[in-house]
Amino acid sequence: MTAPAARPARDACVDRRKCLQGLLVLPGALAFHEHAQAGRQLEEPLADSVRGALSSAIANSAPPVPTFATTEARLSYLRWLSAMSDRLYSRKKDFNTRIEFLQTVWYETRRAGLDTSLVLGLIQVESAFRKFAVSSVGARGYMQVMPFWTRVIGDGDPGKLFHMQTNLRFGCVILRHYLDRERGDLFMALGRYNGSRGKSPYPNAVFGAQKRWTFAG
Repeated sequence: MTAPAARPARDACVDRRKCLQGLLVLPGALAFHEHAQAGRQLEEPLADSVRGALSSAIANSAPPVPTFATTEARLSYLRWLSAMSDRLYSRKKDFNTRIEFLQTVWYETRRAGLDTSLVLGLIQVESAFRKFAVSSVGARGYMQVMPFWTRVIGDGDPGKLFHMQTNLRFGCVILRHYLDRERGDLFMALGRYNGSRGKSPYPNAVFGAQKRWTFAG
């Protein structure tokens, strides 16, 4: 007479195990469904020399540790970091996470020869500073990089686009590439980055968001 009672107990155990498994995967599942409203970067043929240069720019990794020629330059950076940290607080509450992100953006934008405030504005528009944001067309991470770029100039692993520095490096290198292609025309380069070349809504949104991250000190 005890057998019928044992079956529900086993079933309950299986159900609990399934629930626990669901809880283990839930954080990642939620993170990977932070949808973003980004456009689609277009995969275009690249000359071998261009592909080689971009691949080299991605592969040449270095820790984002700022170096300064003068004390005043270092103090200016620290003032910028403090001001940006205050402005970013509502998006990233954890101090260490916030500082690491800002330091990496600062490093990668200078490495690519880009305006840091512009890239922060772009990140605000593209992902609202969400590390695991995914758009409806599959663009990933802070700078909403399309996965095909990892095949074209990376090692083919799109999962790495959710790594902070990797995503920022890809995004900055790609924007620099588009800016070079457009001969310095930032309006057109931003449109190309978003897959809406020649149309004003996206560049204007980035320029508008950039104002929040401009630092005059």
